[in-house]
Amino acid sequence: MSDRLDPNLIEPPYPLQTHLGIEMSAWSDGAATVELPLQPFLGNRQGLPHGGVHATLLDTAMGYAGCYTGDPDRKQNALTLSLTVNYVGQARGTRLIAHGHKTGGGAKTYFAEGRIVDDMGTLVATATGVFRYRSMG
Repeated sequence: MSDRLDPNLIEPPYPLQTHLGIEMSAWSDGAATVELPLQPFLGNRQGLPHGGVHATLLDTAMGYAGCYTGDPDRKQNALTLSLTVNYVGQARGTRLIAHGHKTGGGAKTYFAEGRIVDDMGTLVATATGVFRYRSMG
């Protein structure tokens, strides 16, 4: 974790996040970063990180980016309505880093963009998404 993440705002990881080993490293208004150490079980038939892993990281980063409240007692969730992933490079490092940021929206939906780089700075994937806020009541 980094100093960019207020420890009072860290939510417990959701089950898939725990299973895969996804770590949140930054979260602020309109932005989030999650990271994943690459492990053999994340690979596809070619031994490369599976495309679904990239999509999951991007969905997670962009989802958190739109749900920051700054108040640990006021949690916000969202559902993904649309996710488009562009695979643009091959990871060469040992860790995938997904950055998501909110680009617009309104009271019920928001738009976000994301990108994944590896720990060597290689651009691996980009994404756009549309998300719908969930009522918490």
